[in-house]
Amino acid sequence: MNPFSSGTRLRDMIRAIRACKTAAEERAVVRKECAAIRAAINENDQDYRHRNLAKLMFIHMLGYPTHFGQMECLKLIASPGFPEKRIGYLGLMLLLDERQEVLMLVTNSVKQDLNHTNQYIVGLALCALGNICSAEMARDLAPEVERLLQFRDPNIRKKAALCSIRIIKKVPDLAENFINPVAALLKEKHHGVLITGVQLCTDLCKVSPEALEYFRKKCTDGLVRTLRDLVNSPYAPEYDIAGITDPFLHIRLLKLLRVLGRGDADASDSMNDILAQVATKTESNKNAGNAILYECVETIMSIEDNGGLRVLAINILGRFLSNRDNNIRYVALNMLMRAITVDAQAVQRHRATILECVKDSDASIRKRALELVYLLVNESNVKPLTKELVDYLEVSDQDFKGDLTAKVCSIIEKFSPEKSWYIDQMLKVLTEAGNFVKDEVWHALVVVISNASDLHGYTVRALFRALQTTAEQESLVRVAVWCIGEYGDLLVSNAGMLNVEDPITVTESDAVDIVESAIKRHASDLTTKSMALIALLKLSSRFPSCSGRIKDIVVQHKGSLVLELQQRSLEFNSIIEKHQNIRSALVERMPVLDEATFGGRRASSLPNTVSTSSGTAVKLPNGVAKPSAAPLVDLLDLSDDVPAPSSSGGDFLQDLLGVNLPPATQSEGTNQTPKAGTDVLLDLLSIGSTPAQDNNLSTPDILSSGQDNKPIIASLDLLAAPSLTHTTSSTASNMMDLLDGLGPAPPKPAENGPAYPSIVAFESSSLRLTFNFSKQPGNPQTTMISGSFTNLSSNLFTDFVFQAAVPKFLQLHLDPASGNSLPASGNGTITQSLKVTNSQHGKKPLVMRLRIAYKVDGKDVLEEGQINNFPRDL
Repeated sequence: MNPFSSGTRLRDMIRAIRACKTAAEERAVVRKECAAIRAAINENDQDYRHRNLAKLMFIHMLGYPTHFGQMECLKLIASPGFPEKRIGYLGLMLLLDERQEVLMLVTNSVKQDLNHTNQYIVGLALCALGNICSAEMARDLAPEVERLLQFRDPNIRKKAALCSIRIIKKVPDLAENFINPVAALLKEKHHGVLITGVQLCTDLCKVSPEALEYFRKKCTDGLVRTLRDLVNSPYAPEYDIAGITDPFLHIRLLKLLRVLGRGDADASDSMNDILAQVATKTESNKNAGNAILYECVETIMSIEDNGGLRVLAINILGRFLSNRDNNIRYVALNMLMRAITVDAQAVQRHRATILECVKDSDASIRKRALELVYLLVNESNVKPLTKELVDYLEVSDQDFKGDLTAKVCSIIEKFSPEKSWYIDQMLKVLTEAGNFVKDEVWHALVVVISNASDLHGYTVRALFRALQTTAEQESLVRVAVWCIGEYGDLLVSNAGMLNVEDPITVTESDAVDIVESAIKRHASDLTTKSMALIALLKLSSRFPSCSGRIKDIVVQHKGSLVLELQQRSLEFNSIIEKHQNIRSALVERMPVLDEATFGGRRASSLPNTVSTSSGTAVKLPNGVAKPSAAPLVDLLDLSDDVPAPSSSGGDFLQDLLGVNLPPATQSEGTNQTPKAGTDVLLDLLSIGSTPAQDNNLSTPDILSSGQDNKPIIASLDLLAAPSLTHTTSSTASNMMDLLDGLGPAPPKPAENGPAYPSIVAFESSSLRLTFNFSKQPGNPQTTMISGSFTNLSSNLFTDFVFQAAVPKFLQLHLDPASGNSLPASGNGTITQSLKVTNSQHGKKPLVMRLRIAYKVDGKDVLEEGQINNFPRDL
C-alpha cells in the first residue's frame, strides 16, 4: 500500500512525520499527505472520509493550512453514524471558528442533532455549539438548548447549561428566556449540573438586571442552604479533594453569593452566618482550603457592611501572609490593599507582618508589600514605619532600592511632623541611596532647608559629616555642596548648635577641600560640578583667606571641553579678580524660597521626556518629570530648557541680587540682544551672532571684547540666567562692566518694502540652493520660504534629503520635497517649502543651519552649511 494514499492510517502518518529529521522533510511528508487527501475529497471517497479528517486535524495542529477540508466536516456531521459525527464535530470545533461563513451551513444539521434520540449525539451537538456558536446560530438554536436544560440525563443538562452561557454572552437579549430554567437547576442534587447551573446564574446576573433582581429574591436563601449543606456534608469520596467536599462548587457558590449580595443589604444579611461558618470551619493547611477562604474573604469584602465579619476576613488574610507559599502571600497583599479603604484599623494590626513582606526574597511580594505599607502610613505611625524602611534601605537589593527610595521619600515628605525630623530622615536616605533619589526630591529638600533658618547650622554640619563618610551618592553631594556654599560660615563657626549634636571642628580650608573633591570626583556629572563652582564662588566671599586658592581651583576649568564649565570658570574668575567690591553683595546668602510656590510648580511639572535643542528627546534622570521652573534650577540654570522666570512671580534671582525692576524697565531689558552662549542650539551651531562676529570670536572674548562698547550682559550672566537691566545709569554701568564683555549689537529693523529679494542660501561646486520669501498679510512673524535646489554637476543625485535646524526662538515647519532625484547639469530642480515663525521678530534675524544628503553613483555625499544672509526684516 502506498504509505501516502488516502487509506493510510492516522498512526502511520504520525509515525512518518515524527521520523523526519528536518523541517523540510516534515513539509514534504505533509505536502504529499495533503495531496492524497485532496484527491480523496475530489473522488468523494466516503470510506476513508473520517480518517482523512482526523489526519487534517493533526496537520492543522502542526500549523499547516487545512481550509480545503472544511466542507468534509459538514459532510461527516450530516452522516447518520455516531463515529462519523464525532469526527465531524471535532473537526468543526478545530478547523473552523465563529467568523467562518461556512458555519452557517451547519446550523440545520446541529438543530437536527439537538433533537436526536441518541443522547450522545445530542451531547456532541451541544459541545460544538458551546465552543463555536455565533450570534446568528445562538438566535436560531436557543429554543432547543433551553428545552434541553430539562432533559432527563444529567450530562445533557450540564452541557446545555454550559452552551447557554455562550448563548447569553453572544446575545444578551436572550437572557430572560433562561431565568426560569436556571432557577430549577439551582435545586439540583447532581454536583456537575449544579455547578454549571450556578455559573449560568452568575453570568445571567451580569448581563441582565432583571435576572439579578429575580435571583436575589427567589434564590438567595436556597443558595445559602446549599452552601451550608456542602460545608456540613459528610465524607463523599467522589467529590473529596484534600478532605474538603467539592471545593469547586464551594467557590462557585461563593462567587454567586458575592454577586447577589453586592449593593443589597437584605441579601447580604441572609448570607452573613454561612460566610462566618465557611471562614471558621475551612482548614487552611491545604491549597483547596486556602482557595475557599480567599473566595470567602473576597465575598465578605464585596457585600454590604458587617464590621465583625470584615475583621474576621482581614485576620484570615493576616494568616495568609505567614504562609510559605508565595502565591498565597501575594493574593493576600492584593486583597489587603483593597481592604484598607474599608477598614484601615483592622489592617493596621498586621503591620509588622506586612513590613516583613517588604524584606521578602520575592520581588513581586516586595513591591506589593511596599505599596501596602505606603497606604498604611499616617501621622501616628510615620516615625516607626519610616525607621524600619530606612534601616532596610541599607541591605536592600539594588534592583529594589529605586522603588523603596521613592516610597520612603514620598512618605517623609507627605507625613513629616517637623522640619528637623524631615531633614534627618532625608539625609539618611541620601546617604544610603542618594543615586536613586529623584531630582525633584532633593530640590524640595533644598527648599525646606532654606526655610528652616534655625536648622541651617545643624544641617550643614550633618551634611559635612555625611560627605566625609561617603561621597558616592550624587544627590547627597549636590545638597551638601549647595549647603556648604550657602552656610559655610556657620559650618566653620559652629553656629546654631543643637543639644542632640556633637561639636565639630571645621576650618575654612576643610570646607574648600570637600567642595574641591566634589569637582575633581570622576563620577560627578555636569550639574554637580556646576553647583560646586558656584559654591566655591560664594566661599571666596565668605572665606577671604582662601580666595586665592579658590581662584586657582576655578581657573583649572577655563580650558574645559564642557562649554558650561568653561564659561562659569572664566566668569567666576573675572568676578574674583576684578570685581571684589561687589562680590560680597553679588553672592550673599540666597533668600528663603517659598515652599508654596515651589509646590505649585512641582505640581505643574513637565512630561517625562524633554526635547533638547538638538531636536532629540531625552529621558530625565530617574524617570522624573522636571518641574517647570523649580527655584533651585532657576538659580543655577543647570538646564537651558527651563523657562525663564517671569517678573510677576516673585523672581528669586532678582531677590538674590537685590534687583527690583519695574515692569517697564524689564520690558526694555528684553529688547536688548541676549548674551552670547545663552541658547544651547546657537552654541552648538555656532550661529550666536552675525558672521563677522563669528569669525573673530574666541573663548577669551566671551569675557573681554574691548572698552569701547559697554556690554549688554547683566550680572545675572555669571549664573547663566536671563539678562536684566537696572533703573539707574550708574548701577547699570557697574553691573555691565562686571565681565568687561561685549554682546552683539541689536539688529536694526530693515527698511525694505513688502517685497523680499531672493538669495542664494547655499552654493558648492555641485549644488545651489535658492530661497524665495513671502509673508502672509497681518502675520509679520511668519515667513514662507520656497527653496529650489539645482544640480551643478554632470551626475544624477538620488535619495536627496534636505534637513534644517534653527534656534529655539524660531519654529520651523518643513513640507515634503517635490522629489528625491535631482537631474544633472541643471536640467531640473527639486523644490521644498519651509515655514519659519520668529517669536523675536524685529529683535533677532533669521538664522539657519542646513544639511543636505544625497547619493552619487551609489556613494553617500553630505554637505553642510550655515545661512546668515537672510533679509534683516524677516
